[in-house]
Amino acid sequence: MTTERVTLRSGDDEVVGTLVLPDGPPRGAVVATGPLTSVKEQASGVYAHAVAERGWAGLAIDLRRFGESGGEPRQMVDPGSDAQDASAAAAWLAERFPGLPVAGLGVCFGAGPMAVAVARDRRFAAFAGVAGVYTDGAAVRASMGAAYEETVARGRAAERRWRDTGEAETIPAVAADGESGGTEVAMPLDEAYAFYGTARGAVPTYVNAFAVASYAHTLPFDAQGAAATMAVPAIVVHSERALVPPWAHAFHDALPGARRQVWLESAGQIDFYDDPALIGPAADAVVGFLDEVSG
Repeated sequence: MTTERVTLRSGDDEVVGTLVLPDGPPRGAVVATGPLTSVKEQASGVYAHAVAERGWAGLAIDLRRFGESGGEPRQMVDPGSDAQDASAAAAWLAERFPGLPVAGLGVCFGAGPMAVAVARDRRFAAFAGVAGVYTDGAAVRASMGAAYEETVARGRAAERRWRDTGEAETIPAVAADGESGGTEVAMPLDEAYAFYGTARGAVPTYVNAFAVASYAHTLPFDAQGAAATMAVPAIVVHSERALVPPWAHAFHDALPGARRQVWLESAGQIDFYDDPALIGPAADAVVGFLDEVSG
């Protein structure tokens, strides 16, 4: 396989990606986006390489405001913007590989914005979600109670302050005591810290920060609604021990067209990012499905 550094435009900003090419002519191309706050050298890059090993070109991108891509405020998650970035990457792939199918692959939180992009953009021929977090906006609102509006308002206030002053308020993405409640973090899971907070998942371009303004965009986001409007084949790869399996089941069941679900055995969520025992079967399932529906 060979890799290429790719730059493309999304909105007013530059998006940077890594294109992984198979040894022979690709049968199709996949754009991959990854988990919350992640960069292309982590999970999305892992799956770009995995699909390339199986004959499809893989493009992992840094979403705007993260990694090597442009955009401000840094470390702000905006699922609507993420979906636009995925579409921009699909357009780039369609031009680079004319006549070949282009699929969207999202890992963890990245599966939700990718699903929105695929449902809206006819350049996509298929969707794949790996350990996807298919957010149910109504369920999030109900579970948080009064804290929901308070947190969204806090996010909006932080975004206004950034626009007025140029200063972005951040909290850690992960922390060693996140799950025990000692520190406010975006991902309060011990397994998240075990990946992002240690040498296991460390890469030079990763920043352990989450812009508070993100709450104005992430909490209202609903990925479930994209399922019913998806007009292309879709595959859901998940585990009953990964994050929110009921959301993955509900998303799959709402898909109106050709669909497949593959349930693997995992220790949790994060081992989908770097454990070959999961990456291999997940990539086999995804590429096998893509070959089948595009053949």
